[in-house]
Amino acid sequence: MSARWDPVGTGPVVEAGDELLAVRAAEGDEEAFEVLVHRHTSAMLQLAQRLLGTRAEAEDAVQDSFVSAWRALPDFRREAGFATWLHRIVTNRCLNLLRARRASADLDTVPEPAAPDHQSSPVRAAESQAAARDLRLAMRALSAEQRVCWVLRELEGRPYESIAETVRISPEAVRARVFRARRVLTEAMAAWR
Repeated sequence: MSARWDPVGTGPVVEAGDELLAVRAAEGDEEAFEVLVHRHTSAMLQLAQRLLGTRAEAEDAVQDSFVSAWRALPDFRREAGFATWLHRIVTNRCLNLLRARRASADLDTVPEPAAPDHQSSPVRAAESQAAARDLRLAMRALSAEQRVCWVLRELEGRPYESIAETVRISPEAVRARVFRARRVLTEAMAAWR
């Protein structure tokens, strides 16, 4: 789409900001919501895949999250930005899925690491695969709450206060969860240092 938003409210909404699009979507403008979905799908998929480990599960979680967001838009208070609000919805959906599968996690659902660079030696490729496997296993050892906080902090680069708002705990509790997750992962990966 290359159309511009018509300030009269009758045209496409492609270049409007998230908050304006959210207001219009809350009023029933499906096109405004479609723009928000297109704008945020990639980042939300990346987050969900980091949290859940599989692309298929991440796609389902993000799709469910967008449906929930559409339904909840009339209640969106705009205290936080739309992206932060959506981040919270996706994170909570993933956290619920992680909690539900905790007892029955199957290692076959863990994605395979990317193929090694064709220029690397077979020994280095085997070591990389083994380290990636050990990291996946270590990530599975984390509680769902620790994993979410660690991924949001270390992989998404989110500040503690933002994570606290997303998972609805204090920043101190986020710091504690990230600290414990780092300790577990550091111990698990000690052989790879």
